[in-house]
Amino acid sequence: MPRARYKSLVDAFAQSIRSGEMPPGTRLPTHRQLAADHGLALVTASRVYTELEAMGLVSGETGRGTFVREIALPPGQGSGQMTLATGMLDLNFNYPSLPGQADLLRSALRQLALSGDLEALLRYQPHAGRLHERAAVARHLVSRGLVVEAEQVLVVSGAQHGLAVAMMTLLKPGDVIAVDALTYSGFKVLAETLHLEIVAVAVTPHGPDLDHLHSLCRKRPVRAVYSIPTLHNPLGWVMSLEQRERLAAIAREHNVTIIEDAAYAFLAEDAPPPMATLAPERTVYIGGFSKSVATGLRVGFIAAPSALVKGLERTIMATTWNVPGVMSAIAVGWIEDGTVAQLEAQKRQDAQARQALAAQVLKGVDYISHPSSYFLWLPLAEDMRADQITMALQRENISVSTAEPFAVSATVPHALRLALGSVTMPALREALLAVRKVVVW
Repeated sequence: MPRARYKSLVDAFAQSIRSGEMPPGTRLPTHRQLAADHGLALVTASRVYTELEAMGLVSGETGRGTFVREIALPPGQGSGQMTLATGMLDLNFNYPSLPGQADLLRSALRQLALSGDLEALLRYQPHAGRLHERAAVARHLVSRGLVVEAEQVLVVSGAQHGLAVAMMTLLKPGDVIAVDALTYSGFKVLAETLHLEIVAVAVTPHGPDLDHLHSLCRKRPVRAVYSIPTLHNPLGWVMSLEQRERLAAIAREHNVTIIEDAAYAFLAEDAPPPMATLAPERTVYIGGFSKSVATGLRVGFIAAPSALVKGLERTIMATTWNVPGVMSAIAVGWIEDGTVAQLEAQKRQDAQARQALAAQVLKGVDYISHPSSYFLWLPLAEDMRADQITMALQRENISVSTAEPFAVSATVPHALRLALGSVTMPALREALLAVRKVVVW
């Protein structure tokens, strides 16, 4: 088929979709039917759909076919990066906050202004943080079931920066990293940016399919596993001790590094020990204070085996040089005076109250969550399409995320992830009622 004719077919489909002639949800002909209708080779017909998918106009679903997408959705839907219109209720991105947190900041700034160390905060800091700050974080981690030396702790500019530092230090372009088929969207963006090869591990209702992971490690040169064992985002599971011990054994057998994301771990009471406790020689533990304190406090931490600290420190130097001293001083002050522990306890209660509200409003609707998490996963019925549901909620001034930002496998399920922590309780009830109305026919 001449290139001009092939491109003309792509353009004709694109025009029909953008004009509304082919509305969202329209099922396109199969690849074979398209080839037969237009006298194309099958590979050329597949290229037509591949280009349309790259343009964001269609999506292919294994076993179902190719469908026109809802193209009115704002760019970045589900990533947390979109700017919301005035009055929009945000169930897309979590930034849990409690009354009085601004007063805590005012008090902290006043205390900082009176400190004798203020001038030092205007200078460059050690790349991994000042030693007393690292020691404070190490003491804080004891409450998470993790005992490390201060020298094993590195202070970073938020958990996302910590994740970037770990992946940049441990992996190089082309390396294979195993990850749950549904996982934190920020990891997915980072792995793609670093040109890593992501292999998806099948998921179960209670954790990753570790038999599948073991099989992948036997077949592929897996260098690292990215894991969220406690309060998984988006599925909310807390892996059992038996699962964690099995993951540690697989990692040891295949000499795999574990990157443990603990961003939401503070919400789960009585969780099993972190992977960094069960496999301390090969686990890099990452957390921060965005969810437990405030998203604007861009302070996080890495706890790592001693052998990796110098390399991680060098990557911090290459990316941010050091955490701003004012920010780390506030965070450490709040660790030491008990503010962080107090806020974490209050946010556990807040998350539990929001889950209880969701259970009440969504009674009879099948969804996946943890009773202490700030989000839930809502699979949609077979005949529903996530982009259409998302657009319908947009028209109700409610922003939610589809499964697409969280999916690393070829098949993207039709589901919604609802963030519960960014609106008031009355607004959350209103938003959940609207969600229920849209998804329950």
